[in-house]
Amino acid sequence: MSKQTKLSRFNDNVLSKYQVYNSVFATLPFDDVEQTGTLLPLFNESCIEGFKNGKTPTEIVDEFFTKYKSDSTEEDKITFLFKFIQYIERQVVLFDAIEDAAFPVVNNMSGVGTLRNIKEEASAKRVRNELKHYLEEFKTRLVLTAHPTQFYPGTVLTILTDLQEAIKTDDLSLIKKLLAQLGRTTFFADKKPTPYDEAISLIWYLENVFYHSMSKIYDYIHYHLFEGEEIKNEIINLGFWPCGDRDGNPFVTTETTLRVARKLRQSILKNYFRDIRQLKRRLTFPGIFEIMNEIEANLYDSCITEDSTIRISVQSLISKMTDIKLTLKEEYSSLFVEEVDSFINKVKLFGFHFATMDIRQDSRVHHDVFTGIVKELQEKGNTIFPNNYLELTPEEQIQVLAKVKGDVNPNQFSEEMVVRTLSSMRAIGTIQKENGVRGANRYIISNNQTALNVMETFAMLNISGFDEGLHVDVAPLFETVDDLAIAPQVMRELYSIPEYREHITLRGNKQNIMLGFSDGTKDGGYLMANWGIYKAKEELTKVSREFGIKVIFFDGRGGPPARGGGKTSKFYASLGENIEHKEIQLTIQGQTISSNFGNLDSSQYNIEQMLGAGITNKIFNDPMNASLTEEQKELMESLAEISFATYSNFKNHEMFVPYLERMSTLKYYGKANIGSRPSKRGKASGLNFGDLRAIPFVGSWSQLKQNVPGFYGVGTAFKKYKDAGEFDKIQDLYNNSNFFKTLLENSVMSMEKSNFALTNYMAKDEEFGAFWNIIHDEYLLTKELLLELAGHKELMQNFPDGKASIAVRDSIVLPLLTIQQYALREVQLMNKPGANPDQKRLETFEKIVTRSLFGNTNASRNSA
Repeated sequence: MSKQTKLSRFNDNVLSKYQVYNSVFATLPFDDVEQTGTLLPLFNESCIEGFKNGKTPTEIVDEFFTKYKSDSTEEDKITFLFKFIQYIERQVVLFDAIEDAAFPVVNNMSGVGTLRNIKEEASAKRVRNELKHYLEEFKTRLVLTAHPTQFYPGTVLTILTDLQEAIKTDDLSLIKKLLAQLGRTTFFADKKPTPYDEAISLIWYLENVFYHSMSKIYDYIHYHLFEGEEIKNEIINLGFWPCGDRDGNPFVTTETTLRVARKLRQSILKNYFRDIRQLKRRLTFPGIFEIMNEIEANLYDSCITEDSTIRISVQSLISKMTDIKLTLKEEYSSLFVEEVDSFINKVKLFGFHFATMDIRQDSRVHHDVFTGIVKELQEKGNTIFPNNYLELTPEEQIQVLAKVKGDVNPNQFSEEMVVRTLSSMRAIGTIQKENGVRGANRYIISNNQTALNVMETFAMLNISGFDEGLHVDVAPLFETVDDLAIAPQVMRELYSIPEYREHITLRGNKQNIMLGFSDGTKDGGYLMANWGIYKAKEELTKVSREFGIKVIFFDGRGGPPARGGGKTSKFYASLGENIEHKEIQLTIQGQTISSNFGNLDSSQYNIEQMLGAGITNKIFNDPMNASLTEEQKELMESLAEISFATYSNFKNHEMFVPYLERMSTLKYYGKANIGSRPSKRGKASGLNFGDLRAIPFVGSWSQLKQNVPGFYGVGTAFKKYKDAGEFDKIQDLYNNSNFFKTLLENSVMSMEKSNFALTNYMAKDEEFGAFWNIIHDEYLLTKELLLELAGHKELMQNFPDGKASIAVRDSIVLPLLTIQQYALREVQLMNKPGANPDQKRLETFEKIVTRSLFGNTNASRNSA
């Protein structure tokens, strides 16, 4: 029998099961849902046929009710539309559960990029020793963030998890009960979560998924690649941003930072306690059982509350378990040694911190805070800073900042932001004392533009009471096109400061640099953002190597390609030797956490793919992953510049901001109660593009099914070469560079998730018609040239299973998007100049728009 294709496995194990269980869902006796389940497929068909025939969302909705519920009042119609929304939200959950349950069947858990495959390939190529050596140095860090792109509340996530297990065993009775529970469980949060709420939600993934998947991977490496020898490298570790990321979030306080750090410690100790209890059932031998009892009691006492006194240290726990392991080897024929080894590995991976907390704040906030510190200290006669400090040039200020030391009490200052900023820095020291140095050791500076930005932070840390040495990495974040271009110059200046260079030496001769995709794409468009980061990484690597420093790149990635997402493993495997690659660090946020790491199978698979990317880049020499030649770089530079100019003209169009503000869902993100952060940075009441956060920006284009940030400018750049008869140059780059190929494949994914038929009615809009056509024309041009480049007849032709998954999800939410556009249109009409709308009616339609955000975002899985 021939092996099934991935698409066949998807159709058999996902699509077919969805059709069966969705029909079960439709017949369950909810309040009035029987009618909803009967009419929704008819509405879906009306949407498909309506858009095919060029009808507007309003016409589709009105004609449906005329045909199937002709006696409906507007109030009846609105009630029924809300029922459709609620029903579709639950259909998305059902599909998620089925697809996640089928993950190990659809995906080859031993296929390309997995550790088993890597081990076999290394053996075949006789590079096992090189692989071991590389793994002694290589690290991957996944940093969980609380950026608001996850719409499922905890109650729904629990049902989703239980549904996955029931679907795996086809337990129809339990599935019916869970679907019934789902039908009656609230999806919509009445109020915004606090930062602490967000942290607790993500700690669930640490306890229930990452704790198990990461240790399973590490155990495999330990036994199958290192033959049981000790590995002096954790290889995989976790980062954590909730309640540490202060950038634009006024609700994060020092108290919540410390509380979350203690919660992380309590959570990992609880996991250790549970494991020890299980392990004690096997280690019943004299001389060992007594030690296990002692460990169990100490762990229990240490994790009763968040503030429990720690009764055993990390070092003591490892030492006692190592002694037990030696006793088992010497006296008990190595019985259960592997289980003890596995526990020791967990303690090495997670310590007493579980995940490393990062602290982040904007450089502009720092500068204002620092100015306030200097002024107030001078007023009090403190001589840490010279009297003329604020009149010095930036270069002279840096010389002062490099030498600043002290222990300044934050509570002596009158400005609240000064107190909060200095307190957050002191919190790092507290966390290090309570959870270990790995508990928190990095401070990230958003919007970093100068060496002075870094040195102001460096100085504030040095006056924050780190009496045992500053065990903190100062990490600038470069994100906009201009910031990326100047980043190498900034780092050269920093590396040339003796005191800062000494600090890097004390930090293991490593410099952390964060590079952000989101604002880069918002600022410069898709090609320029990605190319700008690639260039910055090459130049930063070159400068760092020149100074003998190992640079560690930390990528701020979102879910969709427009925010650095998409096929990230292929991207990392393609970067070549001119970019430092001994550590891969990236943010994982929102739906990407639940979709890529939401269960043990997907988490293990995707972590292994990340490890595989680093290994592939170094150990297995694929010519497609080589560094770009100078000729290829010139071509990339030219394409990026053309694309950037095209996107900039588009962004500067007089209708750009009004279109987002009035024709999209942008302003409704703040009403959705999905995250603790405000949806924009500034306090101005109007929409300012510079203050706009990338998530609602990208998410709004996704809700419109236009996905502009994922493709705009690509087609125009390609057309210039095609018109000049030089399209073969782009073809050659596509065929010989995985970096370029992956870049475009991710763009293709953005386009596959677009559907301009949904908003085709805007083409005739008196105010925005011309602007809509600009977007549509660029989409058609880009699609045409990308298909020609790949030699394909349709988008994502080479990823049929992914294409099929997107098609099912798009089909599920098409009625939802139609309702959203219908409601948006009503809001637009009520808000026209001179209109005097009924406020209650306006609020109702705005609520429809807000509620419709949920299902579409969750169905897209990486839409924001």
